[in-house]
Amino acid sequence: MHPNFQPAVYIVANHKRGTVYVGVTSDLPKRACQHREGEVEGFTKRYGCKRLVWFQLHATMDHAISREKQIKGGSRARKIALIESDNPEWRDLFFDLNR
Repeated sequence: MHPNFQPAVYIVANHKRGTVYVGVTSDLPKRACQHREGEVEGFTKRYGCKRLVWFQLHATMDHAISREKQIKGGSRARKIALIESDNPEWRDLFFDLNR
């Protein structure tokens, strides 16, 4: 295991109430930076999803993957409600990660 191993589920967006992407990672600060810099090919790069608007840390990768699947299986309205329950302004939480 690498020193920054911390399973997490996250949501990135292109703007408030815009396009959202749900993902899972073992190193959220690194992954969020990759999204911000446009280094992740595919959906997030195509739609400009660079803003980290929600995340949840987990004890194990299995738990994180299960939660990611649960969120991805939900409706867009449920994803928006999840984001807005913790982050109603859709602030970019990237800057909060290393505090």
